[in-house]
Amino acid sequence: MSYLRENRAAAAAILAALAFLLIGVGRGEAAVVLRKAVTICMECIGLG
Repeated sequence: MSYLRENRAAAAAILAALAFLLIGVGRGEAAVVLRKAVTICMECIGLG
């Protein structure tokens, strides 16, 4: 934790990343990303 106290910019970036991650999960974006990834993967191997 002493590293984050010394480097406030890193701590702010980590907190912002966590906030955006939680907002995205709350909006259901994780499911959208997973669905798109599966679709792309199925197309790549010729099943979609």
